[in-house]
Amino acid sequence: MKYPKEYLDEIKTRLKVSTVVSKTVSLKKRGKEFVGLSPFKNEKTPSFTVNDEKEFYHCFATSEHGNIFDFIMKTQNLKFGEAVKHLAQLAGMQPYLFSKKDEEREKKWDEYKSIFNEYVDFYHNELIKNEQHSNAREYLKNRSLSKENVKKFKIGYVEKNPSIFEQFKNKYTEQTLVETGLFYLDEKKKIYVERFRGRLIFPINNITGQPIGLGGRIIENLDYLAKYINSPETLFFKKGSNLYNLDLARKLSNKLDHIYLVEGYMDVIGLSKNGIDNAVANLGTSLTDKQIQILNQFFDDIIICFDGDESGYKAALRAAENSIKELKPEKQISFLFLPNKEDPDSYVNKNGKANFIEFTKQSKLSIHQFIFSHYKKQTENNPSSMAIFEKRLRDVANTIKDDYIKKYVLEYFLEKIAELTPHSNQKNKKNYKKPTKSLDATKKYYNESQSLSGVELKEFSLIYLVINNLNLMQSNIHLIENIKLFTEVNKKIFKQIIEILKSENQIAVQDLNLDSQLIEKINKFAPIKYILKNSSEDEQKIIELLEDISRDLMNYDLEFRIQELESKFSVDMSESTFNELKELKKKQNLN
Repeated sequence: MKYPKEYLDEIKTRLKVSTVVSKTVSLKKRGKEFVGLSPFKNEKTPSFTVNDEKEFYHCFATSEHGNIFDFIMKTQNLKFGEAVKHLAQLAGMQPYLFSKKDEEREKKWDEYKSIFNEYVDFYHNELIKNEQHSNAREYLKNRSLSKENVKKFKIGYVEKNPSIFEQFKNKYTEQTLVETGLFYLDEKKKIYVERFRGRLIFPINNITGQPIGLGGRIIENLDYLAKYINSPETLFFKKGSNLYNLDLARKLSNKLDHIYLVEGYMDVIGLSKNGIDNAVANLGTSLTDKQIQILNQFFDDIIICFDGDESGYKAALRAAENSIKELKPEKQISFLFLPNKEDPDSYVNKNGKANFIEFTKQSKLSIHQFIFSHYKKQTENNPSSMAIFEKRLRDVANTIKDDYIKKYVLEYFLEKIAELTPHSNQKNKKNYKKPTKSLDATKKYYNESQSLSGVELKEFSLIYLVINNLNLMQSNIHLIENIKLFTEVNKKIFKQIIEILKSENQIAVQDLNLDSQLIEKINKFAPIKYILKNSSEDEQKIIELLEDISRDLMNYDLEFRIQELESKFSVDMSESTFNELKELKKKQNLN
């Protein structure tokens, strides 16, 4: 039996290829792609690429190519159905069992989908084309929304006395129409009423872009009506499992590592019309574990930005206490508090995109900082209050599912408490010694060395080997004159050394007249200096080391050329590019 296309599409949408592959292959980011060692062949240099944007993997060593289902089938030796079950579980979806219940649900989904598509299209076109809805268009104009903004989010307007229910009755049963949440029965008048009459409507799409619910806003200030309402929960619409604009925002996860989580539809739209499209909104309820889990699948940093008033602050606190449990080592949850009486829409309209982004960089707080700061404000300077303070923070830390994060968040809380109670920690402070100078020097050396790439260190070793064996290198100039370097500053100094070696008879280091700061850096960080301590008199050993370095640098050159061709291949997939890549890979393996 065949799985429904929508079910398979949702699995693919929820799971990046890199997420699935990284559970088997160690991947490194390179431009828009990820690279790693092939799972289909033993190899020393990476020939395996993953492209999340195009939803495929490709192995240049074996020509294996496919999507997440292919990968699981081939690496775990599973049949297609087994691969689907495995990936559905990873995506947090219910298994599809092909039972009668599943078939009935699928039939209902087809009807539900058709009704929502027709409903959203009809009222969107009404807003765009019907001149009678000038009040709705005037409201949008006052909110600085252009026709393009309205079309992008498919905003619609439901008139005060709509009649679409009568049209739908000809195609769908009354029960089916009521189950969508778009209509309800007025018990007194015994008529079916449109829930969103007299409101602008904002389609809430599922992760694949299909409308499954609506948000509605009145355009007249009537005290007896709620300003915003959402669709009720239905068989296919669960507020705690969906986010407004996720279908569009998730597509940016290959370019951006952060997402703004805001409170309302207009905040998302306001940010978008100012060039900030990586924003989603929750749906009128408290933030749920499920929503955080979904965002974690696509983004590394969730920035929660609620309104800058008391209710916004309270909502942020609830969000922090609910979401900290989902914190992971490679993920962040941050909070951004806007000035009082501002929301994301108003702030970005007044100040612009650049100011909003800069404000984010300067003002966002990590989730543990926010929680500590909040409870600190509630605490008085007495033993009872401090005890309650510590207990609350321990309780919050203990909700975190990941043991590593739990450990370090708790340590952060306890260290911050210790700063508030210095007298109780005086004994510990007396036994504490500041790091020695040698430890500081080691830390500094480590930090400096971490900033150097592998190819830079290899080039340092080459230059170090040459300047410490000038006479030997001069007599073997043919071994070094054609070695290719990659770092501009190293290329320049190496070229200078080669020219002097070719033109002089006997040379000492001081005759080279090289950049003293660079030479000092090379002498400090060149890895080969530790090997040369034991080989300084052995010319044969030095030549062997030189050949090893030359071979490694040649491999770097091949790797860079392969990277360029792989990027090119991901765009045009031409046979000539593929053949060129194969030849370079062969050459690389021979080296």
